[in-house]
Amino acid sequence: MTQPGSDVPAAPRLLTGVPTLIALLTMALGIVDIVSALTPERVGRLHDLIQVVPLSFAHLASAGTAVAGLLLVMLGHGLRRRKRRAWRGAVVLLLLSAALNVVKGLDAEEAVVAFVLAVALVVLNQQFYAAGDPTTRLRAPVTFVAMAASSVVLGLGLTYARERALVGHPSFLDRLDHVLLGLVGVTGSLHFSSDRAGDVFYDVLLALGAATLIVTVFLALRSPEPPARLRADDEERVRALLDKQGRRDSLGYFALRRDKAVVFSDTGKSAVSYRVVSGVMLASGDPVGDPEAWPGAIRAFLAEARRHAWVPAVMGCSELGGEVWVREAGLRALELGDEAIVEVCEFTLEGRAMRNVRQMVTRVERAGYKTQVRRVRDMTPYEIADIRRQAAAWRGAEVERGFSMALGRFGDPSDGECVAVTATKDDVLAAVLHFVPWGTDGLSLDLMRRDREADPGLNELLIVAALRAAGDLGVARLSLNFAVFRSALERGGRLGAGPILRLWRELLLLASRWFQIESLYRFNAKWRPLWEPRFICYRNARDIPRVAIAALEAEAFIVWPKQWLAMRRERRAPAVGVDTRAAVAQR
Repeated sequence: MTQPGSDVPAAPRLLTGVPTLIALLTMALGIVDIVSALTPERVGRLHDLIQVVPLSFAHLASAGTAVAGLLLVMLGHGLRRRKRRAWRGAVVLLLLSAALNVVKGLDAEEAVVAFVLAVALVVLNQQFYAAGDPTTRLRAPVTFVAMAASSVVLGLGLTYARERALVGHPSFLDRLDHVLLGLVGVTGSLHFSSDRAGDVFYDVLLALGAATLIVTVFLALRSPEPPARLRADDEERVRALLDKQGRRDSLGYFALRRDKAVVFSDTGKSAVSYRVVSGVMLASGDPVGDPEAWPGAIRAFLAEARRHAWVPAVMGCSELGGEVWVREAGLRALELGDEAIVEVCEFTLEGRAMRNVRQMVTRVERAGYKTQVRRVRDMTPYEIADIRRQAAAWRGAEVERGFSMALGRFGDPSDGECVAVTATKDDVLAAVLHFVPWGTDGLSLDLMRRDREADPGLNELLIVAALRAAGDLGVARLSLNFAVFRSALERGGRLGAGPILRLWRELLLLASRWFQIESLYRFNAKWRPLWEPRFICYRNARDIPRVAIAALEAEAFIVWPKQWLAMRRERRAPAVGVDTRAAVAQR
């Protein structure tokens, strides 16, 4: 059977756990090969062996067995993820391991197991269909360090495992010196009881060093593939879909974020934006375009996930989108929180419920703050550059957070319909809001920044200014912040709430010390909005931890060192979309 829209055969359900089992067996055999290469051969078997092959062949086979075992352990992760390239390498290495185990000491047990595993891999070859992951040149130095360290550890283990072959009692530093020199083919300072023992040490260390060098060079010379990027032609197609169907989803415009990729339905009438994070293919919001074409885009998304053995997941879809994902993709949905939407025609500062907001806005206005609401296309390059610079300075974190509800840029010429709301005092910028279009009559909040030294209440002033100017802009509704687990926070504090719901609320309040959970909910609630639920969709329960980590990584709540360095470089780079020379001249 085949996956709809995919040319990759679907694995039978009963065999879904087989790749994991084979991966574990392969890694276990790799460890056995390493141990076998480090320990002395059985005297009786070795005596029988040298009647057939020269002793030097046995020494070389021992070295090769150690290298093959190390590589089998490294291939286990790729086998578990059904990688075709790992499958090819494992078949070759298992057959090689079977031969080497026979040549090095007539180890028939290990040879039989290796051969049986190789046959099993060949028989089950359709289970290993996934294309290789994109690589970068950073993998070369990382792999070199990892393999070099492993080689040193294995070499030191060999010197202790074959202590009887050494003359005297060398120190740890002498052993380390011998291992390091042996990895590059130079004889070290250790002395051995026989030439045969010295040859074994030399061959094993040289093979480990050669394997480290070969793998490192291969990765260094391999053409790197860039991370997910929205190509110019894809961006034009997505914009065309938003022009026709952009009103359906307040998060639709965020599909234009340029560190996302998109897949289109066969008809081109719908698309899914996504990013791959830690092996999870994370879709963002609802598919863009005609809902009748959503199933086609979802099938294309699943086909791409299956081709690479990525885990499919969706973050921040609406209730309608969640229903389609569940029906078409067989995913499960979990309510993630609620989006706050304010209807412009129903908004007022009058009444007791809005007294707190009204007082804060009045106080800030009396302090001398002035607001301005404009389309980005009506702003000068200098104003755009100034907002960019100030927003970056006001950001508390080193990295820019956001994925499903963030555009990741400001002032790009293609984003002229976006709206900027600014607050100034004495002609000095103090705060800014940035909204992206939501169809032709809506805005969705993208960015909210203010000077930390400014008076409290500036954000409230800016939102009120946006609502007051909405009529002139032709805007009927505003989408504000997203409140994670809003219903649990609200219902858990009510009279009669059950113990589980109360406990869940207490855990959310505890997490609010590090993440803006309760504060965002209370900020949104003061506007008396309409609450629109948002969902996260996943394949099965065991994927939840992985999907959760990927979502946190996508939103930059978890940042790995290489990502942090890349984001720091992007932050120092000149802003895209503004001619800085023109901005300086205009200033």
